Amino acid sequence: MTQPPSQQPPQPGFGAPQDHQQGASQQPQPPAQPPQMPPAPPQGPPQGQPPMTPPGYGYPQGAPPAPQPGYGYPQQPPGQPGPYNQPPGPYNQPGPYGGYPTQPQYPGAPAPGTGGGSGNFFKGKPGIIVASAAAALLVIGGGTWFALSGDDKEDKPSVSKSSDDPKPTGSATVDQGDGSGTGREGNDDLNAGRKDGEAKVLFLTKNDVDLPRNGADVFGPWVAGDTVVKAMYREVAGYSVVDGKKKWSVPLPAEVCSAPAQISADSKIVIGVKDGLTDRAKCNDLQMIDLKTGKAGWKKPIPKASGAFSSLSDFTLAISGDTLAVGGTGNSYGFSMTDGKQLFGKPSSGCEPFAFAGGPKLLAGASCPTDDYDKPKHQLQEIDPTSGKPKWTYNTPEGWEVDKVYSVSPLVISITQREPEKKWSILALTDNGKLRSQISGGKNDKFQPRCGGSFVVFGQNLEGCSGLTADANNFYMATETEYGKANELVAFDLNSGKEKWRAPAGGERKMTPLRMENGNVLVYMQPTYNTGGGVATVAPTGGAPKVLLQHPASTAEVENSFYSPKMAYADGRFFIASGRVSAPNDKAEQETKTMMGFGQ
Repeated sequence: MTQPPSQQPPQPGFGAPQDHQQGASQQPQPPAQPPQMPPAPPQGPPQGQPPMTPPGYGYPQGAPPAPQPGYGYPQQPPGQPGPYNQPPGPYNQPGPYGGYPTQPQYPGAPAPGTGGGSGNFFKGKPGIIVASAAAALLVIGGGTWFALSGDDKEDKPSVSKSSDDPKPTGSATVDQGDGSGTGREGNDDLNAGRKDGEAKVLFLTKNDVDLPRNGADVFGPWVAGDTVVKAMYREVAGYSVVDGKKKWSVPLPAEVCSAPAQISADSKIVIGVKDGLTDRAKCNDLQMIDLKTGKAGWKKPIPKASGAFSSLSDFTLAISGDTLAVGGTGNSYGFSMTDGKQLFGKPSSGCEPFAFAGGPKLLAGASCPTDDYDKPKHQLQEIDPTSGKPKWTYNTPEGWEVDKVYSVSPLVISITQREPEKKWSILALTDNGKLRSQISGGKNDKFQPRCGGSFVVFGQNLEGCSGLTADANNFYMATETEYGKANELVAFDLNSGKEKWRAPAGGERKMTPLRMENGNVLVYMQPTYNTGGGVATVAPTGGAPKVLLQHPASTAEVENSFYSPKMAYADGRFFIASGRVSAPNDKAEQETKTMMGFGQ
């Protein structure tokens, strides 16, 4: 391995970016000349671990190897109930969670290991080009990061079931609560056995959208005041946080194909919509929606640009302040959230942003010109949201690519190397883009961040990862353990990268960090076979989880059945939604449970 760019001086004491082997059958050797930092003594991942699919970053990739059995992560015993986020069964075959039926498998449905796994947090990658991961299993063995990324889906046609395409509308339609399948239907049964102190089931909704044959991805949920919002197929809909009744619906002319991880401070969002109904339709149209009122605002197409891959690239979206940042291969833009006015485009020369991460700052992953495909040059930049000009630039070591932004403030990112061998590293940076530390995990630990996102062609999502969080001093991830064993929340010091403490979930529970909440780590307590899930916090100094909401046991079946679940917590209420909805026929489609709400 060659040395990093000269403008990045060596930083003492952090260890080299760690080995990230692909399908290693032998122990990997430490790099002879580690970039940027002194070498750490890497050891290889356990034999039999699955191959890692190299990230896309706007480059065409070869088809990854098909999943094989025996990958080293815990498998569900045949015929035994599986935990909430474990693989569905031996050899990656579909199977129930907690012994309950999940998304039906049928001709035309996403194949096991392609688009999901009935709540499975990590999936296979069958696509020819893979550029967005919905899960990553980070296996640490003696300081070596090993990643298994997945949950990308094959490109599927958008099936129109109506000759009349719906148009965006500013008027909100209201569900009157007539018992037709949305709202609180069935909640009385779920609350019947609720014990003192347990959370109430506020609502359980069923699907009311006529879906294409292969189903559709779900974007959200987002909470805007008294409304919880999700987008799916050709609709964005808002539901009451109190009883789940549909408050408004914005129909769309084509399928939703992209959405930011966060909404704006004034509860507005811009989603990506396909520019047609055929298989060749691209994710090229932008639609602004006010999530509090359900009114559709400005709409415009993304400008066309020249370039070898620009016409092939799907765009990903991020919001920071009043700026919507749009990133794709060979092209990038900034638009005003207020009126859709273009604020900036891609630089005329030099390094070009290919994806953005939003929030309190606007960050860009940028690709720089190079004459060697095997030695890409990447930068992470903080971008002025009004002009698009970089405020500072961090150059990754030569051959290393910007992968994900785990936290914008404080700044924690992951970077990867494709050649000559697959490697992975998690870095903490200062507010001005200087190296702060490298996160180094404990021996033989497994971690499982979730980096969800729909299928992206020649593009990349930088943001949207869950299963981790950070505060000013610490970076938090939870370990992954075998079925029936509790996991632990691990805190890493952002200044040194070293582990500070571990907090066990307790019993047979497993917890997933979501974000920071009033200075504490907010975690989702995953359901077991006969115990409902819940929400808890862990103090920044460690200790046992403090339960905020304990879901009743009657909800375990439903919680376990949600397909690649997505979650939101706001104002003491917790919402969990299926990440994809599909069914073998119209009747089953209408009976599919899509979202639950919990509260006191």
